[in-house]
Amino acid sequence: MRAAARIEAALARLWWRPQPSLGARLLQPLSWLYRIGAALHRLPYRLGWRASQRAPVPVIVVGNLVAGGAGKTPTVIALVQALQAAGRRPGVISRGYGRQGSELRAVDPASTAAAVGDEPLLIHRRTGAPVWVGRRRGAAALALCGAHPEVDVIVADDGLQHHALARDLQVVVFDDRGAGNGLLLPAGPLRQPVTRHPPVNTHVLYNAPAATIGWPGATAVRGLRGAVRLRDWWGGAGASPGALHALRGRPVTAAAGMAAPQRFFTMLRSAGLTIEPLPLPDHYGFATPPWPAAARDVLLTEKDAVKLPPDADADADARPRLWVVGLDFRLPDDFVAALLDNLRRVQRPQCR
Repeated sequence: MRAAARIEAALARLWWRPQPSLGARLLQPLSWLYRIGAALHRLPYRLGWRASQRAPVPVIVVGNLVAGGAGKTPTVIALVQALQAAGRRPGVISRGYGRQGSELRAVDPASTAAAVGDEPLLIHRRTGAPVWVGRRRGAAALALCGAHPEVDVIVADDGLQHHALARDLQVVVFDDRGAGNGLLLPAGPLRQPVTRHPPVNTHVLYNAPAATIGWPGATAVRGLRGAVRLRDWWGGAGASPGALHALRGRPVTAAAGMAAPQRFFTMLRSAGLTIEPLPLPDHYGFATPPWPAAARDVLLTEKDAVKLPPDADADADARPRLWVVGLDFRLPDDFVAALLDNLRRVQRPQCR
Protein backbone atom coordinates (compact mmCIF):
# COMPACT_ATOMS: atom_id res chain seq x y z
CA MET A 1 0.00 0.00 0.00
CA ARG A 2 2.78 2.42 0.87
CA ALA A 3 4.57 1.88 -2.47
CA ALA A 4 1.30 2.26 -4.38
CA ALA A 5 0.53 5.53 -2.59
CA ARG A 6 3.97 6.90 -3.42
CA ILE A 7 3.52 6.04 -7.11
CA GLU A 8 0.07 7.66 -7.03
CA ALA A 9 1.46 10.84 -5.47
CA ALA A 10 4.31 11.00 -7.98
CA LEU A 11 1.90 10.69 -10.88
CA ALA A 12 -0.32 13.40 -9.38
CA ARG A 13 2.64 15.81 -9.31
CA LEU A 14 3.58 14.87 -12.86
CA TRP A 15 0.16 15.44 -14.45
CA TRP A 16 -0.75 18.75 -12.83
CA ARG A 17 -1.12 20.61 -16.15
CA PRO A 18 -4.58 21.94 -17.09
CA GLN A 19 -4.36 20.29 -20.54
CA PRO A 20 -3.37 16.66 -21.12
CA SER A 21 0.21 16.32 -22.34
CA LEU A 22 1.35 13.78 -24.91
CA GLY A 23 2.42 11.44 -22.11
CA ALA A 24 -0.98 11.76 -20.45
CA ARG A 25 -2.78 10.98 -23.70
CA LEU A 26 -0.65 7.87 -24.17
CA LEU A 27 -1.61 6.71 -20.67
CA GLN A 28 -5.29 7.52 -21.12
CA PRO A 29 -6.30 3.90 -21.88
CA LEU A 30 -4.97 2.96 -18.44
CA SER A 31 -7.13 5.71 -16.96
CA TRP A 32 -10.16 4.06 -18.52
CA LEU A 33 -9.22 0.83 -16.77
CA TYR A 34 -8.86 2.76 -13.51
CA ARG A 35 -12.32 4.28 -14.06
CA ILE A 36 -13.82 0.84 -14.71
CA GLY A 37 -12.18 -0.54 -11.56
CA ALA A 38 -13.51 2.36 -9.46
CA ALA A 39 -17.00 1.90 -10.91
CA LEU A 40 -16.94 -1.83 -10.15
CA HIS A 41 -15.90 -1.02 -6.58
CA ARG A 42 -18.94 1.27 -6.14
CA LEU A 43 -21.41 -0.95 -8.01
CA PRO A 44 -22.30 -3.42 -5.19
CA TYR A 45 -23.18 -0.51 -2.91
CA ARG A 46 -25.25 1.27 -5.56
CA LEU A 47 -27.19 -1.89 -6.39
CA GLY A 48 -27.75 -2.74 -2.74
CA TRP A 49 -25.74 -5.96 -2.88
CA ARG A 50 -23.52 -4.60 -0.12
CA ALA A 51 -24.68 -2.21 2.58
CA SER A 52 -22.52 0.59 3.89
CA GLN A 53 -22.12 0.35 7.65
CA ARG A 54 -23.95 3.10 9.49
CA ALA A 55 -22.16 4.58 12.51
CA PRO A 56 -24.17 5.39 15.67
CA VAL A 57 -23.57 9.13 15.08
CA PRO A 58 -23.30 11.34 11.98
CA VAL A 59 -20.14 10.91 9.91
CA ILE A 60 -18.37 13.70 8.00
CA VAL A 61 -15.76 12.47 5.52
CA VAL A 62 -12.93 14.85 4.63
CA GLY A 63 -10.89 14.03 1.55
CA ASN A 64 -9.67 15.10 -1.86
CA LEU A 65 -10.30 13.93 -5.41
CA VAL A 66 -6.69 14.39 -6.50
CA ALA A 67 -3.85 12.15 -5.40
CA GLY A 68 -0.91 13.55 -3.51
CA GLY A 69 -2.66 15.60 -0.85
CA ALA A 70 -4.52 18.89 -1.09
CA GLY A 71 -4.64 20.07 2.54
CA LYS A 72 -6.83 17.38 4.05
CA THR A 73 -5.13 17.19 7.47
CA PRO A 74 -5.28 20.94 8.26
CA THR A 75 -8.90 20.86 7.11
CA VAL A 76 -9.69 18.04 9.54
CA ILE A 77 -8.01 19.95 12.39
CA ALA A 78 -9.85 23.18 11.56
CA LEU A 79 -13.17 21.36 11.18
CA VAL A 80 -12.81 19.56 14.52
CA GLN A 81 -11.95 22.84 16.22
CA ALA A 82 -14.97 24.53 14.59
CA LEU A 83 -17.25 21.72 15.77
CA GLN A 84 -15.85 22.01 19.30
CA ALA A 85 -16.39 25.78 19.28
CA ALA A 86 -20.03 25.15 18.26
CA GLY A 87 -20.56 22.90 21.28
CA ARG A 88 -20.32 19.58 19.44
CA ARG A 89 -18.19 16.67 20.70
CA PRO A 90 -16.35 15.33 17.66
CA GLY A 91 -14.16 12.26 17.38
CA VAL A 92 -11.85 11.35 14.48
CA ILE A 93 -11.14 8.09 12.68
CA SER A 94 -8.30 7.42 10.25
CA ARG A 95 -6.46 4.55 8.62
CA GLY A 96 -3.21 5.97 9.99
CA TYR A 97 -1.22 5.87 6.78
CA GLY A 98 2.46 4.95 7.20
CA ARG A 99 2.12 3.33 10.62
CA GLN A 100 3.41 -0.08 11.62
CA GLY A 101 0.54 -2.58 11.67
CA SER A 102 -3.13 -2.20 10.85
CA GLU A 103 -4.87 -3.08 14.13
CA LEU A 104 -7.39 -0.84 15.85
CA ARG A 105 -5.66 1.63 18.16
CA ALA A 106 -6.57 4.68 20.15
CA VAL A 107 -4.31 7.70 19.78
CA ASP A 108 -3.16 9.22 23.06
CA PRO A 109 -0.46 11.69 24.13
CA ALA A 110 2.02 8.83 24.60
CA SER A 111 1.43 7.43 21.08
CA THR A 112 4.17 7.52 18.49
CA ALA A 113 3.81 8.35 14.82
CA ALA A 114 5.23 4.92 13.99
CA ALA A 115 2.39 3.26 15.92
CA VAL A 116 -0.60 5.39 14.88
CA GLY A 117 0.54 7.50 11.90
CA ASP A 118 1.83 11.06 11.79
CA GLU A 119 -1.43 12.72 10.75
CA PRO A 120 -3.70 11.11 13.40
CA LEU A 121 -1.13 11.95 16.09
CA LEU A 122 -0.98 15.57 14.93
CA ILE A 123 -4.79 15.81 14.81
CA HIS A 124 -5.02 14.55 18.39
CA ARG A 125 -2.30 16.92 19.61
CA ARG A 126 -3.84 19.96 17.95
CA THR A 127 -7.48 19.30 18.88
CA GLY A 128 -7.51 17.07 21.96
CA ALA A 129 -10.35 15.14 20.31
CA PRO A 130 -10.45 11.34 20.64
CA VAL A 131 -8.85 9.68 17.61
CA TRP A 132 -8.91 6.01 16.62
CA VAL A 133 -7.02 4.42 13.75
CA GLY A 134 -7.78 1.18 11.96
CA ARG A 135 -7.70 -0.37 8.52
CA ARG A 136 -11.48 -0.80 8.58
CA ARG A 137 -13.12 2.57 9.13
CA GLY A 138 -16.40 1.07 10.33
CA ALA A 139 -14.62 -0.86 13.07
CA ALA A 140 -12.70 2.27 14.04
CA ALA A 141 -15.97 4.23 14.30
CA LEU A 142 -17.53 1.59 16.59
CA ALA A 143 -14.39 1.42 18.74
CA LEU A 144 -14.35 5.20 19.05
CA CYS A 145 -17.99 5.28 20.12
CA GLY A 146 -17.47 2.45 22.57
CA ALA A 147 -14.58 4.25 24.24
CA HIS A 148 -16.10 7.74 24.09
CA PRO A 149 -19.91 7.66 24.48
CA GLU A 150 -19.97 11.46 24.65
CA VAL A 151 -19.00 11.77 20.95
CA ASP A 152 -21.87 13.10 18.83
CA VAL A 153 -20.19 13.38 15.41
CA ILE A 154 -17.33 11.51 13.72
CA VAL A 155 -14.91 13.15 11.30
CA ALA A 156 -13.33 10.60 8.96
CA ASP A 157 -9.83 11.60 7.89
CA ASP A 158 -9.85 10.62 4.20
CA GLY A 159 -12.15 8.00 2.70
CA LEU A 160 -14.03 9.71 -0.14
CA GLN A 161 -13.39 6.69 -2.36
CA HIS A 162 -14.32 4.14 0.34
CA HIS A 163 -17.94 3.15 0.73
CA ALA A 164 -17.95 0.53 3.48
CA LEU A 165 -18.72 3.26 6.04
CA ALA A 166 -21.74 5.42 5.25
CA ARG A 167 -21.23 9.18 5.38
CA ASP A 168 -23.81 11.87 6.06
CA LEU A 169 -21.75 14.81 4.85
CA GLN A 170 -18.48 15.16 3.01
CA VAL A 171 -15.91 17.92 2.66
CA VAL A 172 -13.92 17.85 -0.58
CA VAL A 173 -10.66 19.80 -0.55
CA PHE A 174 -8.99 21.20 -3.67
CA ASP A 175 -5.65 22.99 -3.78
CA ASP A 176 -4.17 25.22 -6.50
CA ARG A 177 -3.93 22.24 -8.87
CA GLY A 178 -7.70 21.98 -9.13
CA ALA A 179 -8.47 18.88 -11.17
CA GLY A 180 -5.16 19.01 -13.05
CA ASN A 181 -5.60 17.82 -16.63
CA GLY A 182 -9.00 16.34 -15.78
CA LEU A 183 -7.91 12.73 -16.26
CA LEU A 184 -7.90 9.83 -13.84
CA LEU A 185 -4.78 8.03 -12.67
CA PRO A 186 -2.32 7.25 -14.12
CA ALA A 187 -2.81 9.75 -16.96
CA GLY A 188 -3.95 12.47 -14.56
CA PRO A 189 -4.16 13.22 -10.85
CA LEU A 190 -7.80 12.30 -10.24
CA ARG A 191 -8.92 9.37 -8.09
CA GLN A 192 -12.49 9.73 -9.37
CA PRO A 193 -14.14 11.79 -12.11
CA VAL A 194 -15.14 15.38 -11.42
CA THR A 195 -18.85 15.69 -12.11
CA ARG A 196 -20.54 18.83 -13.39
CA HIS A 197 -22.02 19.55 -9.95
CA PRO A 198 -20.87 18.47 -6.48
CA PRO A 199 -22.59 15.39 -5.05
CA VAL A 200 -25.43 15.90 -2.58
CA ASN A 201 -24.36 16.90 0.95
CA THR A 202 -20.92 17.95 -0.25
CA HIS A 203 -19.13 21.03 1.06
CA VAL A 204 -16.25 22.24 -1.10
CA LEU A 205 -13.18 23.91 0.36
CA TYR A 206 -10.36 25.48 -1.65
CA ASN A 207 -6.90 25.39 -0.09
CA ALA A 208 -5.87 28.04 -2.59
CA PRO A 209 -6.25 31.80 -3.10
CA ALA A 210 -9.41 31.23 -5.17
CA ALA A 211 -11.61 28.46 -6.57
CA THR A 212 -9.70 26.15 -8.91
CA ILE A 213 -12.58 24.19 -10.47
CA GLY A 214 -16.17 25.03 -11.33
CA TRP A 215 -17.73 23.79 -8.10
CA PRO A 216 -18.98 26.52 -5.76
CA GLY A 217 -17.16 26.50 -2.45
CA ALA A 218 -15.33 28.44 0.22
CA THR A 219 -11.69 29.50 0.36
CA ALA A 220 -9.64 28.63 3.43
CA VAL A 221 -7.62 31.32 5.19
CA ARG A 222 -3.99 30.22 5.44
CA GLY A 223 -1.01 31.64 7.28
CA LEU A 224 1.84 30.80 9.62
CA ARG A 225 1.21 31.01 13.39
CA GLY A 226 4.91 31.29 14.18
CA ALA A 227 7.72 29.04 15.36
CA VAL A 228 8.67 27.23 18.57
CA ARG A 229 11.61 25.00 19.51
CA LEU A 230 10.86 21.32 19.11
CA ARG A 231 11.41 20.47 22.78
CA ASP A 232 9.03 23.25 23.85
CA TRP A 233 6.46 22.22 21.24
CA TRP A 234 6.37 18.73 22.73
CA GLY A 235 5.88 20.39 26.12
CA GLY A 236 2.74 22.12 24.89
CA ALA A 237 4.13 25.57 24.06
CA GLY A 238 2.52 27.43 21.20
CA ALA A 239 4.21 28.85 18.15
CA SER A 240 5.33 32.48 18.41
CA PRO A 241 5.32 34.95 15.50
CA GLY A 242 8.26 36.70 17.16
CA ALA A 243 10.36 33.54 17.13
CA LEU A 244 9.69 33.09 13.43
CA HIS A 245 10.51 36.72 12.62
CA ALA A 246 13.77 36.44 14.60
CA LEU A 247 14.96 33.91 12.03
CA ARG A 248 14.88 36.50 9.26
CA GLY A 249 18.30 37.24 7.87
CA ARG A 250 19.71 33.90 9.02
CA PRO A 251 20.50 30.97 6.75
CA VAL A 252 17.88 28.38 7.65
CA THR A 253 17.04 24.94 6.28
CA ALA A 254 13.35 24.22 5.74
CA ALA A 255 12.49 20.51 5.72
CA ALA A 256 9.06 19.23 4.68
CA GLY A 257 7.96 15.61 4.30
CA MET A 258 4.63 16.24 2.65
CA ALA A 259 2.89 15.84 -0.69
CA ALA A 260 3.26 19.53 -1.63
CA PRO A 261 6.37 20.85 0.19
CA GLN A 262 6.61 23.91 -2.06
CA ARG A 263 3.50 25.29 -0.37
CA PHE A 264 5.39 25.35 2.95
CA PHE A 265 8.50 26.87 1.37
CA THR A 266 6.48 29.60 -0.34
CA MET A 267 4.81 30.61 2.92
CA LEU A 268 8.18 30.84 4.67
CA ARG A 269 9.60 33.03 1.93
CA SER A 270 6.49 35.22 2.08
CA ALA A 271 7.21 35.66 5.81
CA GLY A 272 10.57 37.17 4.89
CA LEU A 273 12.81 34.16 5.57
CA THR A 274 15.77 33.12 3.47
CA ILE A 275 15.57 29.35 3.30
CA GLU A 276 17.41 26.39 1.87
CA PRO A 277 14.50 24.11 0.91
CA LEU A 278 14.76 20.42 1.75
CA PRO A 279 11.79 18.58 0.20
CA LEU A 280 11.34 15.06 1.56
CA PRO A 281 9.04 12.17 0.60
CA ASP A 282 5.56 12.36 2.07
CA HIS A 283 5.45 10.73 5.52
CA TYR A 284 9.26 10.70 5.70
CA GLY A 285 10.31 8.70 8.78
CA PHE A 286 13.32 10.75 10.03
CA ALA A 287 15.20 7.60 11.05
CA THR A 288 18.31 9.63 10.26
CA PRO A 289 18.51 13.45 10.11
CA PRO A 290 18.17 14.50 6.45
CA TRP A 291 19.58 18.01 6.84
CA PRO A 292 23.23 18.95 6.30
CA ALA A 293 25.57 18.52 9.26
CA ALA A 294 26.46 22.21 9.03
CA ALA A 295 22.84 23.38 9.35
CA ARG A 296 22.31 25.83 12.22
CA ASP A 297 18.54 26.29 12.20
CA VAL A 298 16.06 23.80 10.75
CA LEU A 299 12.37 24.59 10.27
CA LEU A 300 9.90 21.70 10.38
CA THR A 301 6.19 21.28 9.78
CA GLU A 302 4.10 19.95 12.67
CA LYS A 303 3.42 16.83 10.64
CA ASP A 304 7.16 16.14 10.61
CA ALA A 305 7.72 17.23 14.20
CA VAL A 306 5.53 14.42 15.58
CA LYS A 307 8.07 11.91 14.24
CA LEU A 308 11.00 13.44 16.13
CA PRO A 309 11.43 12.84 19.89
CA PRO A 310 11.73 15.84 22.23
CA ASP A 311 15.33 14.95 23.06
CA ALA A 312 16.27 15.54 19.41
CA ASP A 313 16.38 19.20 20.44
CA ALA A 314 16.98 18.83 24.18
CA ASP A 315 20.07 21.03 24.43
CA ALA A 316 19.24 24.73 24.14
CA ASP A 317 22.59 25.35 22.46
CA ALA A 318 22.55 22.25 20.26
CA ARG A 319 23.15 22.51 16.54
CA PRO A 320 21.10 22.48 14.57
CA ARG A 321 18.30 24.19 16.46
CA LEU A 322 15.03 22.50 15.48
CA TRP A 323 12.01 24.77 15.06
CA VAL A 324 8.40 23.73 14.58
CA VAL A 325 6.42 26.09 12.37
CA GLY A 326 2.70 26.11 13.11
CA LEU A 327 0.11 26.52 10.37
CA ASP A 328 -2.85 28.85 10.89
CA PHE A 329 -5.62 27.30 8.78
CA ARG A 330 -9.10 28.70 9.27
CA LEU A 331 -12.46 27.86 7.75
CA PRO A 332 -14.68 30.75 6.62
CA ASP A 333 -17.63 31.45 8.90
CA ASP A 334 -20.21 30.85 6.16
CA PHE A 335 -18.64 27.47 5.35
CA VAL A 336 -18.87 26.41 9.00
CA ALA A 337 -22.42 27.74 9.34
CA ALA A 338 -23.64 25.83 6.28
CA LEU A 339 -22.01 22.61 7.44
CA LEU A 340 -23.45 22.93 10.97
CA ASP A 341 -26.89 23.59 9.50
CA ASN A 342 -26.71 20.41 7.42
CA LEU A 343 -25.36 18.48 10.39
CA ARG A 344 -28.34 19.51 12.53
CA ARG A 345 -30.62 17.82 10.01
CA VAL A 346 -28.99 14.44 10.60
CA GLN A 347 -31.08 12.81 13.32
CA ARG A 348 -29.00 10.25 15.17
CA PRO A 349 -28.10 10.03 18.87
CA GLN A 350 -24.76 10.26 20.60
CA CYS A 351 -22.52 7.23 20.86
CA ARG A 352 -24.11 6.47 24.22
